[in-house]
Amino acid sequence: MEPVADTMPIGELLDERRHLLEVAHWMLGDGALAEYVTDEAYREWYRLSEHQQGRVGAPRAWLTRAVGSIALARLGLSEHEIQRAPQGAVRSRAVFDPCLEDDLGALPAPSSRARHSLRDRTARPTPPRAQDEAVEAVRQACVDQDADRLAGLLDPGAVAFYDGGGKVRALTRPVVGGPRVARSLLTLLARNPRTTLHTRSVNGRTGLVVRYEGRVAAVVCLDMAGSRVVQVWAVLNPDKLRSWNFPRV
Repeated sequence: MEPVADTMPIGELLDERRHLLEVAHWMLGDGALAEYVTDEAYREWYRLSEHQQGRVGAPRAWLTRAVGSIALARLGLSEHEIQRAPQGAVRSRAVFDPCLEDDLGALPAPSSRARHSLRDRTARPTPPRAQDEAVEAVRQACVDQDADRLAGLLDPGAVAFYDGGGKVRALTRPVVGGPRVARSLLTLLARNPRTTLHTRSVNGRTGLVVRYEGRVAAVVCLDMAGSRVVQVWAVLNPDKLRSWNFPRV
C-alpha cells in the first residue's frame, strides 16, 4: 500500500510533539512556556510553502531547531520585554525568514460525485443500525490494514479532512477519492501496539476513537449516504481532545 504523501502514523505525530515539548521544557523549565514555544514552532512550519516543506529532509529535526531557537530568543528577553511582546513575536531571525508568508492555499472543493453523495445523505439518511454496522466494518478494515476492503466501504468520491489545528504535523489539505482516503486512514492508523481503535458515540452517531498509550489521540466522524462513507472528519488537534481526556466531573 502506497501512503498518501505527507501522511504520518498517529504515533509518530504524537511522539514528535512530545519530543518538542520535552526540549522546550528542558530549556525553559516551565510547562506553559514549553506549550507556547512548541506551538510557535509548528506555526513557523506552516508558514513555509508546500515546496519549502518538501525540501526539508528531516522535519522533526527542523522543528527541534525551531523550538531551540525560539526558546533561546525568549531567554534573551527581559521579563518586561516578554510581557510587552505581542503573541508570536518572539522568534529567531537566525532560523526563520521573516518574509515567508503562509502559503497553504485554498482548500480544494470536493468532487462532484462527493457533493452529489452529500445531497443524497439528507434525502436518504442512514438508519442508526446501518451506521453502526458500517463504522464497525471501517474499524475492522483499519485494524486489519486492508486497503481494498476499506476502499469498498467508501464512496468513490469520498473526502477526508484532518484537523491538526497546527498543533501536530497533520495533512492540511483534504484527501479526495475513495482509494486515497483509504490509504491516508490506514497510514494514520498504522499497526502499533500502543495504538487502539474503538467505536464510540461521537456527536450523537457512531464514530471512531483512536487511543495512543491510553489517551485519546483522534476522534473520527464518518458521514454516510446510503451504505457508503462520503466524508471522514478526523480531529487530531490536542486542544479539541482535552474534553475526551479530561472529562468534566
